[in-house]
Formats: sequence, structure tokens, C-alpha cells
Amino acid sequence: RWATMGGRWVVHTDIARDGMGTGVNVKASAGLASISHLQVIASGGVRTLQDVRDARDAGLAGVIIGRALYEGQVDLAAALAVAQVSEGEDAG
Repeated sequence: RWATMGGRWVVHTDIARDGMGTGVNVKASAGLASISHLQVIASGGVRTLQDVRDARDAGLAGVIIGRALYEGQVDLAAALAVAQVSEGEDAG
């Protein structure tokens, strides 16, 4: 429905994972992107740079990193570098 109203972006938050550091639900977020044709930003559960890589490689528009930044588990500069490289490359 959002896309039919002109929406192009959406944030998908897996509330069961939000703040838990259990990893992003890439499968659900990518599924939403596939069926809606929206640019999906995944939220909830980011704990490592691998989560950022997984989201990027799945074609997601981005991720929201909260607690992992505050607690020093993820470095912002490193996460941005990972997000900007192409699949198959390695930024750290």
C-alpha cells in the first residue's frame, strides 16, 4: 500500500531483535523489498560488521545501527566503509 501512495523507502524493524544484538533479519527485510519494490532499511539486531555486509549483499538500502554503536561493538567509520563497497569486496 505504501508504494501505491508514492512511498519509495521503508524502515523494517524486527521488534523481536531490536536492541538484542542477535543479528539483522535480512531474510524478512529482503523479502519485503522483493514483494513491495521499496528501498528497505533494516533495523533491529545489528551486532557486527557482518550484519552490515549481509544486508548490503542482500540488496537492502541500509541498516540502522543503535545499541551496537553505543556499546562500541561496531565502529561507525568501518560500517560506512562496508556499506559502500560492492558485493565480493572486503572493507574490513
